[in-house]
Amino acid sequence: MSYDYKGNYGPRTFEEEYATVKGMNNFIARVFSWMFLGLVLTAVVAFLVAGNPYLVYNIVQNNFLFFGLMIGELALVAVLSARITKLKHTTAVGMFLAYAALNGLTLSILLLAFTGESIAAAFGITAITFGVMSVYGYVTKADLTRFRSILFMGLIGTLVLTVVNIFLRSSGMMWFISMLSLFVFLGLTAYDMQKLKGYYFGTEGDEVLRSNIGIMGALSLYLDFINLFLIFLRLFGRSRD
Repeated sequence: MSYDYKGNYGPRTFEEEYATVKGMNNFIARVFSWMFLGLVLTAVVAFLVAGNPYLVYNIVQNNFLFFGLMIGELALVAVLSARITKLKHTTAVGMFLAYAALNGLTLSILLLAFTGESIAAAFGITAITFGVMSVYGYVTKADLTRFRSILFMGLIGTLVLTVVNIFLRSSGMMWFISMLSLFVFLGLTAYDMQKLKGYYFGTEGDEVLRSNIGIMGALSLYLDFINLFLIFLRLFGRSRD
């Protein structure tokens, strides 16, 4: 005998068992496990590729290959976002890991462009800030969905400014873009963290749907982490001589 999630005294039914704080925490832990696995896969691929400078050179110099990788990554994210509720769980996992591996290929360039100390420092700062914003997103009572449109507009703004700055090549503009991006992805980290709660309870005990939604949550947090890392590396990183 115990209290169920609605406060009623009595045994929980199978359908009600999912709606507990413990169940939600287990779900969030699994999401973070997938995110961590994705980050590890990205790092391993990046280090392996960076160990072959000739391969990195081909990625950078071959526009067809480089943009092909970028388009492949965008396609995987688009399909996962649009079809996540209809995909088999193994397919969703495979697509997420494929994206993480492709991202490792493109990010391998950074290992040759920046010093190891800079990369380690950027990773450490990212881990701390990501952790703080994740905790905030978990414990806050504020409804962060009201900031969703602001964050989305900020994200679109950074993309537009980045394209414009390709032609302007302004260091001042680049600094502004980095700061704007920083605030956007800090906000998105807290928002995506809070959204996991809605994901969990919104599945209403459907374990298959919850597993797939968890992969989508892992992808969102993975992207937040990677983008924060790139921002800190751009702000504080030192290039190799």
